[in-house]
Amino acid sequence: MTVIISSEIKLPLLYDDIIRILPHRYPFLFVDRVVELEVGKKVVGIKNVTLNEPFFQGHFPGKPIMPGVLIVEAMAQTGGVLAGLSVAGFTERQGRQPIYFMSIDKVKFRKPVLPGDQLMFEVVPLRTGSRVWKMAGKAFVNDVLVAEAELVATIG
Repeated sequence: MTVIISSEIKLPLLYDDIIRILPHRYPFLFVDRVVELEVGKKVVGIKNVTLNEPFFQGHFPGKPIMPGVLIVEAMAQTGGVLAGLSVAGFTERQGRQPIYFMSIDKVKFRKPVLPGDQLMFEVVPLRTGSRVWKMAGKAFVNDVLVAEAELVATIG
């Protein structure tokens, strides 16, 4: 299903759409696709976890597990897409107003994330504004909760 967010952005959001919103690039872009978006209300993003990710070389040799901090980073990036598309004029100003991760709270890791898993992030705002957003995020693999956190970010 294609949902028009603006005259230029339609769901699902793919790589070319995501890099217009987020400043991150390989190897630090952790959102592969955005499949659901209600402006100002909810975003669902996907990260396909593959064995060739650079962090698996050292985390951990012989037993690769996605680092929890990167799961939280991916969750925050997904929330950044929501905030960016919810603030009027953000995409036009994006080069001058990046989104900065300010804090995390109530982080829980429930299950390891392994190569071959597909992470699905659901992020909803708890408090919104033109500059500061507080969001609640959850990460799932096959509908099983693997991590959750509260995230705060600022725009610009």
